[in-house]
This record gives sequence, C-alpha cells and structure tokens, in this order.
Amino acid sequence: MWVEDPVGTPRMPDPVRAAAVRAVLITSVTLIEAVVTALLTVGGSWFSAPSMIFTVVSTIVATWSVLDVWVTRQVWNQRNGVVSSPSSAARALRRERRRARRTERAAARAKPGRNKPPSLSRA
Repeated sequence: MWVEDPVGTPRMPDPVRAAAVRAVLITSVTLIEAVVTALLTVGGSWFSAPSMIFTVVSTIVATWSVLDVWVTRQVWNQRNGVVSSPSSAARALRRERRRARRTERAAARAKPGRNKPPSLSRA
C-alpha cells in the first residue's frame, strides 16, 4: 500500500502549487519555442519571423506566470500563513508595563492638592 514518507519541507498549498505547475509548463513551452525559432532562423526559413514574434510574446507570458507564483505565495502566506501570537516573554513584558502604568495613575490620583480649585482671592 501507499506509505507517505515524512519530508523535511512541508507541502506547498494547492493554489501555489497550481501556479507553479502552470509556470513550469509555460516556461518549458517557451524554451522549446525559442529553440525552434533559433533553428528556423539558422535554416533561413520564412517562418522564423512570425516564430520570433510568438517567442517574444511567450517570454512575456512566462515571466508573468513566474510572477504569478510569487504573488500567489505571498497572498497565501498573508491569508493562511503563520498565525502571529505573542510569545510568553512579550506577554510578560506587556503585563509589567501595564502594571507600572496603573500604579503611576493610581499614585497621581492619590496626590493631595491635585484637583484643588483655583483661589479667587487677589493679593
């Protein structure tokens, strides 16, 4: 039966994998097309000019597909990536700062004469 071996790197998410497969296929077709264009040019065929145009367009599409893999990966990481949760050390520091602010506020409230109304007498 099928036994899955543990791999060092985790499996790519489905949308990223689909974009990567698409990019590999488009890039490989573009490379084959470039080789055919080079051979047609060397052979002096009339078909080399239209083939060159198609190769340039395919190169642009291949570049776009590789960028699509990168963008898809970034979007996936933003939406479903690592869940950011503060570590216990950061939580403890925040707790200490909050406690210090509370004691400062309590001390400021407890100061005598803080909310004393201004005197109306003129000397």
